[in-house]
Amino acid sequence: MARHCGAMATRIQARLNTVCSSRWLQDWHLSLGLSGARLTHAGAAERLQREYDAVVIGAGFKFSRASYLLSLLRPQIYAELELQRHGLRVLPRDPYSFTPLLEDRSPPRSLLLGHNMAQNQQQIAQFSQKDAQAYPEYEAFMGGMVSALDPLLDSPPVDTAALGKGSLLQQLRNLRALWPLLQAAGHQQPAQVQQCSSHTTSPPPGLALGQQLPRYYEVLTAPISKILDQWFESEPLKATLATDAVIGAMTSPHTPGSGYVLLHHVMGELEGRRGAWGYVAGGMGALSQAIAHAATARGAHIFAEKAVCHVLLGRDGRAQGVALQDGTEVRSKLVLSNASPQITFLELIPQKQLPKDFVQRIRQVDTRSPVTKINVAVDRLPSFLAAPNARDGQPLPHHQCSIHLNCENTHLLHQAFTEATHGHPSNRPMIELCIPSALDPGLAPQGCHVVSLFTQYTPSVLADGQSWDEQARNAYADRVFDCIEDYAPGFKASVIGRDILTPPDLERIFGLPGGNIFHGGMSLDQLYFARPAPSYSGYRSPIPGLYLCGSGAHPGGGVMGAAGRNAAQVALKDFRSL
Repeated sequence: MARHCGAMATRIQARLNTVCSSRWLQDWHLSLGLSGARLTHAGAAERLQREYDAVVIGAGFKFSRASYLLSLLRPQIYAELELQRHGLRVLPRDPYSFTPLLEDRSPPRSLLLGHNMAQNQQQIAQFSQKDAQAYPEYEAFMGGMVSALDPLLDSPPVDTAALGKGSLLQQLRNLRALWPLLQAAGHQQPAQVQQCSSHTTSPPPGLALGQQLPRYYEVLTAPISKILDQWFESEPLKATLATDAVIGAMTSPHTPGSGYVLLHHVMGELEGRRGAWGYVAGGMGALSQAIAHAATARGAHIFAEKAVCHVLLGRDGRAQGVALQDGTEVRSKLVLSNASPQITFLELIPQKQLPKDFVQRIRQVDTRSPVTKINVAVDRLPSFLAAPNARDGQPLPHHQCSIHLNCENTHLLHQAFTEATHGHPSNRPMIELCIPSALDPGLAPQGCHVVSLFTQYTPSVLADGQSWDEQARNAYADRVFDCIEDYAPGFKASVIGRDILTPPDLERIFGLPGGNIFHGGMSLDQLYFARPAPSYSGYRSPIPGLYLCGSGAHPGGGVMGAAGRNAAQVALKDFRSL
């Protein structure tokens, strides 16, 4: 069957090499990020970013072109929208992380992590017995912090200006907004570590920081390298954990505040298991479809492939709907925008309608992106020197993981970051390689596979005025493939075609400012009260009736849904008072 896949190459090579051309895309558009339809359910206000949620390239290869993993989607959204009933099926991964090493020894070592703590300790002990003993306590510590911060994700940031306003009754009601913060500042019970079973048990949600507050504050503000140095001595373990602190961010493990990005990426869960990640069966577009079905079942109307021209404003300055580029006007009492703050306020609203200081704040949001996504069709599974394939060519446990390459030590990650800050794509980029077809074989023809490469660091703007032209894009992709070849000889020969998305491509195709997958950096100065701008962190905007409900709002990016759900609740509250 591998020969059969190879035979396809000559027929579809040209098509794959031009996969960015929209005429080759089979997509599942839901909306353009602006809800002009009636708001019928809190969850129905959530709109996915305007993008191709999945793309079919060649003969039967199906990719999740941009986002590719699920974990952060809030449990309440699963339940409220009954997503499983509407067709959503998730394929959890266990093990979930594989870090092969390039070593002058035979065979080279690798680090495989999953949900079995005893097995994790055995893996870590290859590099350090001390680290193997410390790992359960580290997991419990981080789990306690995630549990403490968890309530903050599902409510708007506290409106401090409103706390002392209105009648006494209104002030008492406003105080309820402090409850999530109070939960996060309460007393912490000792974390229990369950070493005899398959995973670490974190403290129950709602238990809070308490006496651990100084240590947790350090995690939020310090470089993640400093935190990991306090716990561990082995570089492969530290570098593997550090990837979650820099993924999608133009930061180094040595950047202060990088610890929060790590926490953001371990806040999710799948099927009740904290921190688990999985693939959406059929590709990420299946999640879009499930949300669409849930919305339409409750009376929502979805306008697919309809570009929004601008937000309609009444004489009183209130949002009254949206105008489409084909001239259609969709009238509504409320408008919720899942587009980025930059598109929403700098392109869809007349600047004269917005406060000058607000516009300045939106323009100053840090949107630097380090990400280039490469989707690859291959005719066989990669075979890693540290874990060679079986003779039958069937997927092994590590093939379902996030496979971390060029992650032997945190110095490599910092060096790659430094090169990008000077305008040069990294010579040894950080690579997160995923093979979703290892768990979801329907994504590729028999014997073939789809490979997702989430790589960094690549600057949005190249040095010396160079552009991300076809030559630059292919040169970087070739460099990435050379790196993979070092770990898995034969990879380059297995490639049938590839789809390269640099930061400018991510901005052009998906409306991501600067190519930033979070609509703006997740640094501490751009979170909570300051996301997207001070005094406008509660989803309302300077335009009455217009709400921001995407990744540029609290609590930030990822396939999370929290901003959409929170914004919908705020909008519904306002709607009832009209």
